[in-house]
Amino acid sequence: MADHTQCGCTRRQTLRSLVGASLVLPAILSDLLGAGGATGASAEANPLAPKPPHFPPRAKRVIFLHMSGGVSHVDTFDPKPKLFADHGKTVLKNKYLTRPQWNFKRYGKSGIEVSDLLPEIGECVDDLCMIRAMKNDHGDHFEATLGVHTGSVTFTRPSIGAWVSYGLGTFNQNLPSFIVIAPQTPYAGSQVWGSNFLPAIHQGTRIVPGPEPIPNLQPRAASPEVQEMELGLLDFFNRRHLREHESDAALAARIKSFETAYSMQKEAPEAFDLSKESDATLKLYGLERGSATGFGWQCLVARRLAERGVRFVELIDSGSSNNWDAHGDMQTCAPLARNIDRPIAGLLKDLKSRGLLSDTLVVWTTEFGRTPFSALRDAKGREHHARAYSSWLAGAGVKGGTTYGRTDDYGIEIASDAMHIHDFHATILYLLGIDHTRLTFRYAGRDFRLTDVAGRVIKEVMA
Repeated sequence: MADHTQCGCTRRQTLRSLVGASLVLPAILSDLLGAGGATGASAEANPLAPKPPHFPPRAKRVIFLHMSGGVSHVDTFDPKPKLFADHGKTVLKNKYLTRPQWNFKRYGKSGIEVSDLLPEIGECVDDLCMIRAMKNDHGDHFEATLGVHTGSVTFTRPSIGAWVSYGLGTFNQNLPSFIVIAPQTPYAGSQVWGSNFLPAIHQGTRIVPGPEPIPNLQPRAASPEVQEMELGLLDFFNRRHLREHESDAALAARIKSFETAYSMQKEAPEAFDLSKESDATLKLYGLERGSATGFGWQCLVARRLAERGVRFVELIDSGSSNNWDAHGDMQTCAPLARNIDRPIAGLLKDLKSRGLLSDTLVVWTTEFGRTPFSALRDAKGREHHARAYSSWLAGAGVKGGTTYGRTDDYGIEIASDAMHIHDFHATILYLLGIDHTRLTFRYAGRDFRLTDVAGRVIKEVMA
């Protein structure tokens, strides 16, 4: 080992020169890569550095709310008086029309109707653009869940959060750019937040609500000095390996992930600590003080992550079971609705009161809807229905208090202004300042994008 005593460096300064003080590792990487010439761009040195959008954005960040299992559009956001009136009549080769089990009510100045299942979200309709003509490409949970997240129902592709991270980077280098809060494993598992062929640094970091949301975050070293020495040794070998593989941008990305993990030890615990939130704020989300679970906790943490610069936060309310998949009885949706209704309304109100809703895009969706008909006359449940369902947008750049698209009198088919999942993704990217046709990644000999070879920006939903 070289003798550093002759250079006037203290032992601590020597350690810091090895580890790069951990907090300034991006600068070291930038210098290393720049010296090599092959990968000198700062974006490669730090793949999470903020990148300029294609045009001025309306949204700086996204909170993406995914309700797992297929929420019935005709029982929530798509009122169908004729479905009530014609209950029991037959359509589509002896299928029986099935009326909703909840009534609808007009809310706000806009008078948009929402069912009694979600009254508190109903109170927020003047901030929502209700999309009543969504269309997915598959009627099975696994494939449809992939579709709404990745744009593909047949092949594994990067998730929308990974694409946004890749395209824009993030504001806070001490937290992941893409965080997913999911109490259970959803359909399609980690593919929902995967990066696939994009650099691994852009995949989502899953958080599980509970006393330890991020396992193994607390350092196990005996002291900060020992941890510095350990990281210094790791960084020494990483830097040597990087010099031998200067053209490997993925290696720089992986080293950046180590640096982010180290930084999270300091910032993440504070982001997940709700102890300083006021009683009024906790009540807004329906949370009891000290609680570390439930959708209210997820929504409040999402607000805290958004205001701390996380680019894309996804919340998943349930997993691949005990969800909105109400084949047997639609009443199983009642507790699921109570779980999300106040927290989502609280999130919208909280973001608005803090001035965050003006540049935060809130997306609410599910993988598909439910059939407005059943094979049995007295059926209490509904089947999968990907041909037409509802989603909504709120916040940055969105025209609140409006509806887009229309289904037929029973909610079976789209009658006008369909929004395919590719259009949905293209519109979200547009609000972030991204041209979906230009956000590409070359893999296996072709340029891939979130919207494949389709997608159109629906400007009618924008203010």
